[in-house]
Amino acid sequence: MIINERFKDKVAVVTGGADGIGRGVAYRLGKEGARLALFDINQELLQKTVAEFQRDGIEAKGYVVDISSESQVSKAILDVEDECKKIDILVNAAGIVGLTNTKITEYPTSDFDKIYEVNLKGTFLITKFALSVMKKTGTGRLLLIASIAGKEGNPGMVGYSSTKAGVIGLVKGVAKEFADTNITVNGLAPAVIKTPMNDNTSSEQLAYMTAKIPMQRLGTVEEVAAISCYIVSDENSFSTGFIYDISGGRATY
Repeated sequence: MIINERFKDKVAVVTGGADGIGRGVAYRLGKEGARLALFDINQELLQKTVAEFQRDGIEAKGYVVDISSESQVSKAILDVEDECKKIDILVNAAGIVGLTNTKITEYPTSDFDKIYEVNLKGTFLITKFALSVMKKTGTGRLLLIASIAGKEGNPGMVGYSSTKAGVIGLVKGVAKEFADTNITVNGLAPAVIKTPMNDNTSSEQLAYMTAKIPMQRLGTVEEVAAISCYIVSDENSFSTGFIYDISGGRATY
């Protein structure tokens, strides 16, 4: 259910905005009135998504950004601030799964480094620079996409599980740094969501994760978008440092 003009006059940055969860959340933000800045590393897909959004009446602009690069993140955030004069909302949905169905003893350090660079360092960078803009007005909403794997751990996915656990720690620590402002920092821990990101996940790994969900199905991007938009809305004003659940009953805490 689209809530008309809930985000009217809001500027929202969404990373990973060209596809998957990022695209789904961005689309709903835009349909509810937000002006969008979509960050993604895939230029071709980003251009396609921006064009589709614009055809649907959404105000959107794409920025080709590798969120693991400090110089690229800082420049893109500065460009958004220069053009839009503020940033009200940040949703960090950019991330990679990395190797699956692989024990730590067989997990190459180079692969661990790569997933750390995107999932944890990238989250740190986008949070750091977005907050640098938000603190000028003293208001803002940040949502960092974590994972149920960061809470409970998925065997065979040491890189993904540990970096998403790091995102959860980042949410909780940074939220307290800004708790005396009107800037909130929250996280969302999905179980398996039906997105292109899972195309490279091994069938054995996917079956294991799906079997853990009491609802016995994958979540949808639309379901993630619905809860995400509530989290970053003005209505959600007394919640910060919290990891929301969208796991079909899998979450145990």
